[in-house]
Amino acid sequence: MTAIQWGALLHPVLMILFVYPVVGATIRLGILVREKRLGITEQPALVPIEHADHGRWLATGTVVAVLVALLWSFAKAGLTPVQGVPLLAVAAGCLGSVLALWRVRRAGLRAAFALLAWLALLALGLQPSVWRLSDHPWEPAFWQSHFWAGWLLCGLLLLSTAARPELQRSLPWRRLHMASGLLMALLLAVQAISGCRDLFQIALHS
Repeated sequence: MTAIQWGALLHPVLMILFVYPVVGATIRLGILVREKRLGITEQPALVPIEHADHGRWLATGTVVAVLVALLWSFAKAGLTPVQGVPLLAVAAGCLGSVLALWRVRRAGLRAAFALLAWLALLALGLQPSVWRLSDHPWEPAFWQSHFWAGWLLCGLLLLSTAARPELQRSLPWRRLHMASGLLMALLLAVQAISGCRDLFQIALHS
């Protein structure tokens, strides 16, 4: 195997070894938080904090894994330094925005950094070297695209991270969080399937 072929494994390895285990822990802690809030069971006071912390690690880890996949696509395409440097700057800005969500407190800043990270992923993903089945929502291939489902998943994770204070004090926000959580679980399952499909296609065309 070449270095580029080995590089294709970095994204799925990060997802399998880090993201999906954190998903399981986050879901479990979320269930405990709900039981604590409804008075079904008694839980330690730190459970809600641990659930939120796991959610931040989940969002950050997923974005990092996506950035790895995108940068691999650029490396595989053999971009020149003139082409690659601006893309690396956008990737660094995306990661910096996600890390800023760990620190900022004001609602406007949280929303701005989450949106910046999400749009940076979109800007990187729309490059010609990134494999997307379709860019047209009215085509069936669009809804089977690993990239577009992953971009939506990142957006939902970033939203949950940015809205952490609102989730703690607002019932409508918690209901929205539960609905988005179900969608995120579905997207993660779909991503596992479409990711294996795309990796197999890459192997065939390498």
